[in-house]
Amino acid sequence: MPQYLSGPTRRAVVLAGAGTAAAVVVPSVAARAAEGGPVDLQPYASYWYPDSLPSGTPGTGVTWRSLKEWRAEDDRDLAFNRATVPLARRFTPVAVNRTARAGQARIQALVSFEHTAGNPSQGAATADYYALTHWAYLDELVFWGGSAGEGLILAPNAPIVDAAHRNGVPVLGTVFLPPTAWGGELRWTRDLVRRDSLGRFPLAAKLVEVAVAHSFDGWFVNAETDGGDAALGADMLAFVRDLKARSEAAGLRITWYDAMTVGGSVGWQGALNDRNQDFFRSADSMFVDFRWSAETLASSGGLAGRLGRGRYELWAGVDVEAHGWDSSVDWDAIVPRDRAHTVSYGLYRPEWTRNHLPAGRTPAQFHAADDRFWTGRSLDPAQPDVDGWRAPATVVADRSTVDRLPFATTFNTGHGLRWYEGGKVTSAAEWNHLGLQDRLPGRRWVVRTGGRRPDVAFDFADAWRGGSSLLVDGDFDAPATVELHATRLPLSRSTVVELTHRADEGTVTVELAVALREPAEPGDPVPYTCIPAGRLRAGAGWTTATLRLNSLSGTARSLGVRLTAEGRAKWRLGALAVRDTAATRPAAPTRLRVTGSENGAEGTSLRFAWGRAPGAVRHYELHRVLPGGSRRFLGGTCGNAFFVPALKPEGGERSARFEIRAVNELYAASATVSTVHHW
Repeated sequence: MPQYLSGPTRRAVVLAGAGTAAAVVVPSVAARAAEGGPVDLQPYASYWYPDSLPSGTPGTGVTWRSLKEWRAEDDRDLAFNRATVPLARRFTPVAVNRTARAGQARIQALVSFEHTAGNPSQGAATADYYALTHWAYLDELVFWGGSAGEGLILAPNAPIVDAAHRNGVPVLGTVFLPPTAWGGELRWTRDLVRRDSLGRFPLAAKLVEVAVAHSFDGWFVNAETDGGDAALGADMLAFVRDLKARSEAAGLRITWYDAMTVGGSVGWQGALNDRNQDFFRSADSMFVDFRWSAETLASSGGLAGRLGRGRYELWAGVDVEAHGWDSSVDWDAIVPRDRAHTVSYGLYRPEWTRNHLPAGRTPAQFHAADDRFWTGRSLDPAQPDVDGWRAPATVVADRSTVDRLPFATTFNTGHGLRWYEGGKVTSAAEWNHLGLQDRLPGRRWVVRTGGRRPDVAFDFADAWRGGSSLLVDGDFDAPATVELHATRLPLSRSTVVELTHRADEGTVTVELAVALREPAEPGDPVPYTCIPAGRLRAGAGWTTATLRLNSLSGTARSLGVRLTAEGRAKWRLGALAVRDTAATRPAAPTRLRVTGSENGAEGTSLRFAWGRAPGAVRHYELHRVLPGGSRRFLGGTCGNAFFVPALKPEGGERSARFEIRAVNELYAASATVSTVHHW
């Protein structure tokens, strides 16, 4: 497998067996099956070379593929890799502090969620995963990766796209032509920009076809293989222009990386200048290499304006892979506090928040580190720190997609130690799948109190639904208001809010906090109206408070909770829902079936498919019916195909029954559709 390295230019990946001899063609799955060879049913995120393949033999778990030869109708894994959640619209509420700004710098993140090869299409049986949740501060996510020994063009897997889209964030795949020091070969660059007999760029068309088929939002193009000449530079520029024209027609976007110049050589400029401005003008935005300085960023912003473009279409690279919030960054060069922001910036490898933790890390430890990274040392964006790390929450105004009814959340972060339904464990296995992630509070964590501030966090020890819940834990000496969601929800006489919650310690008086207007100025408190939601005592278990908002009208601009207790108390919020009609069951999916099976040493792996349910569906859930009649959760997905590994007979059964159901935005489940697999 590749290793990710740090370096003075970019962070890339080492090769694992590249060469210059004739290409090796890996037999297809169908061919291996016909020859009696093993067939790996596990679907993985897609990756390719432009055309020609390395010499030698692929490493274990690596499949070499040519993008030129790819066809959607032949891609056996496409159903597992296709995202289905549309890109949500976002709005910007009044900023929660006086340092964050709207309409200026934006933030891009380049994230490597897994290695290029062997990245499961639909999550895996571990909670140890970079479960990105701070979407409120992001404008673009790049699915980063690629290596000379595995593949250079990466399509993001569906769970990441679905989670990002639910929060209004576009996701780009990566085209990576690596430096020669890391195995890059100039022939791959020439493959990418080769024209056909009519002068067209077949691989530009193929990239658009891939993005449309997988339902992601465009490409991050990074050409770093040196040795080119002016002719190659001209071909690359023509290729990018063609890719941009095709992308615009398909509703996609292109970001160019500051590496190859118009002269065809690779020379990281650390600026927008006459050597790369034509690439910038031919794309939607440009990632400025890490060599920038205050002077080059200032000149870059000015040049962008003279070219008729916005300065915030430039992403200044900020490398956090090695040191996270201890990284040395000249923040005043990018986002000065005393004048307009200079440019936007791109965070390179913020998954440091997970990777720097020791072995045995837990989801709670990861989220504590991730909150520190995105919010700052105070862990409260309404009280921003002034220290060396300029956390995103202190720089850019947060955004939200909670603008229509119905709205519900179970505070599920997209990974967990168990799976819960109605407060009961229906699977004891660890899991991750970002497509199942809820829309989570964007401002983590704003707490208004005149006394001691309680701790607020996602908790994985118990949940109402999914893998996590919201836990408030403190020694109370005054009421505390915890802000949850910035909203634009229309209220009527029929609007109902439901809180599913419980007290784990002490006695807690709970009120729903609803704001009908925003603060007059950034940093001012949200003007809440509070509605009683019950007095909870520890040990009483989960309860659902159903609150009618008859006395309120207009638009709910923010939702929160006000907690009152005496001394030590713990309060857990399992679900929040806002609706103006009664919850109804969605229509059921159709034709659940097993589309592939494979027996192995650890059990039988199965591929499932089903017909999509008519109407609005949030996701689908697959269960196994056990011999005693109980049901075990196997997984969920927003698409209509799913893979389950290592199943075994239980209780002497000769066959196993499986059920699929649709789940809507209020988490109401449809009737089930079943199928049987005989062992």
